[in-house]
Amino acid sequence: MSAKRNCEGTSRRDCLKFGLGGMLGTGLVESLRRRGNASESLSAPRPQADRCILIWMDGGPTHFETFDPKPTAPSEYRGDFTHTKTAVPGTVFSEHMTKLAATLGDYAMIRSIRHDQGNHGAGNHYMMTGAPPRIPVGCGAYVSFHPSMGSVVAKKLGKDNGLPAYFSMPRMSRSGGPNFLGARFAPFVVADDPNRDNFRVRDVAIPKSLAEERFQGRTDLRSKIDQMLRLNDEASGDPVAAFDEYYRQGFDLVTSPDAQQAFDIEREDPETRDRYGRDSFGQRCLLARRLVEAGVPFITVYDGGWDHHSNIFGALRKRLPNWDNSVATLIQDLKERGLLDTTLVVALGEFGRTPKISTLSGQTTPGRDHWANAMSVLMAGGGTPGGAVIGATDRKGFSAVDRVLFPENFVSTIYTKLGINPDEMLYTPQGRPTHLVSDPTPISELIA
Repeated sequence: MSAKRNCEGTSRRDCLKFGLGGMLGTGLVESLRRRGNASESLSAPRPQADRCILIWMDGGPTHFETFDPKPTAPSEYRGDFTHTKTAVPGTVFSEHMTKLAATLGDYAMIRSIRHDQGNHGAGNHYMMTGAPPRIPVGCGAYVSFHPSMGSVVAKKLGKDNGLPAYFSMPRMSRSGGPNFLGARFAPFVVADDPNRDNFRVRDVAIPKSLAEERFQGRTDLRSKIDQMLRLNDEASGDPVAAFDEYYRQGFDLVTSPDAQQAFDIEREDPETRDRYGRDSFGQRCLLARRLVEAGVPFITVYDGGWDHHSNIFGALRKRLPNWDNSVATLIQDLKERGLLDTTLVVALGEFGRTPKISTLSGQTTPGRDHWANAMSVLMAGGGTPGGAVIGATDRKGFSAVDRVLFPENFVSTIYTKLGINPDEMLYTPQGRPTHLVSDPTPISELIA
């Protein structure tokens, strides 16, 4: 018998292989995961809110024509709009933001977030996740290198109450998905328009042709089949598991009275619907409030069309008054109902717009192009101090120059307010560790 083998014929190399394989393949990873989970539970911040409404202004909203006008700059920077005074002395907004200007005492304005990702795909990912893309991506790319805020909040704050923990209306932002967290924490997309007569969320009702008892019987049969052992139940890539999760969410929605009531927007007082504005964006803001009341922790109101390379002034003259009204009404309505203290409302896009007005080749009307050196972000609720104006840009709006902040600080603020530790360690299904946010420093002025 070889000295390198024991009496059972096992070699020293085999022992090392089994020992290291077990330790590195499962044991060490599981040990690190448990240790990380224990530290996360001990260091989680005290929550100041338990829900968040994210108004995503896709395309990159101009800071000049909204919350950071430059009335003393030359005309080629200042643009066509004048300004209006706000409730905070010395702070002005653009002329069409009258209602939000009058109620600035109810929310905070951040004027000094900047980053270095000047295209839609990368900028969207950075602001939605707090993580810059790991590789260069194209302007139109749909990238997901990291879980979005909505998916993380769904994982951490979701409850088994028949409603998904994460909604997005009318679509999911290009980086608004769960990445390695899995399909369970993807948003439930409500594509239907709540401004239409007889609004009804598709597939969130038992078909009329299928009686309730028969529907329940089919569900019972499916559950019995699902109890049968699958050959790859333990495999991390089982596509049936993701399908089952969608099926379970769909069934819960169909059979949940809370879900049916939340979606029944026609129960609202017509005067309230009028206050929000009888358009798709206004009614989605109202539906977001109803979902908050039903206990949903994260709702994204996707609002596209802010990429104004041309005709910026003509387009915004039509758009801004209604947008201003809907967002101001949402904040005021939450306040009147006692919900603003526990609900965050955030409005932003992926970046701001260029300081100097430009005319692209072939365009006859002026616009502003992508600009990641400066942007404005609105934040209300959850202990956010009303009337706070954080940071500033220079006289021509080129760059954040005072209290310079980054996407990581913004995302860490959202997590901290919701009682989630931004320094938490997440683990992929393969056991690879990754920080929730690379810089877990929140914006201290916004933390109560």
